[in-house]
Amino acid sequence: GGSITGLPIIETQAGDGSAYIPTNVISITDGQIFLETDLFNAGIRPAINAGLSVSRVGGAAQTKAMKSVAGKLRLELAQFRELAAFAQFASDLDKATQNQISRGQRLVEVLKQPQYSPFSVGRQVIEIFMAIGGLIDSIGVKDVQRYRTELFAFLKTNYATLENDITAAGVFTDELKATVTKAVAEFNTSLFKAS
Repeated sequence: GGSITGLPIIETQAGDGSAYIPTNVISITDGQIFLETDLFNAGIRPAINAGLSVSRVGGAAQTKAMKSVAGKLRLELAQFRELAAFAQFASDLDKATQNQISRGQRLVEVLKQPQYSPFSVGRQVIEIFMAIGGLIDSIGVKDVQRYRTELFAFLKTNYATLENDITAAGVFTDELKATVTKAVAEFNTSLFKAS
């Protein structure tokens, strides 16, 4: 099939997603990605609003390894953003809500990516897995960036092939999950001994 790929780009007024967007554009696209300046400026790149973006391609474009950790990602991010907005006005949040917000904050941190330094699939899988799986709940949000840099230096030395194994396998097997969990736990232990 000789299909043509078109990428219409529409600028809305000051983040108004409900503004008039030509219907024929929506009908010919496989969903839309809603980007926000303030997310970009906060270092979240791609600066995608998880709640407003829609994809009809979805998991079909992901490796099995990524799919296994990122399945809940969009939902978690969208819920976190809603809760965080709500939390600004609520003084006493129940424990479950607090936990979801603090895990969401850490998830946002691991999704930040420095410019011009693409991460391997293996690294992305490890980072999302440790954030969603609660392996970094004990790390302060402000410390996540330094933590991830040091963690991957530790992995390079002690688990030299892990990142590549995940990228190459394309599947995040239980065995690989167990290795990541063990490696992160080891690193955390060394970290808290030192502090």
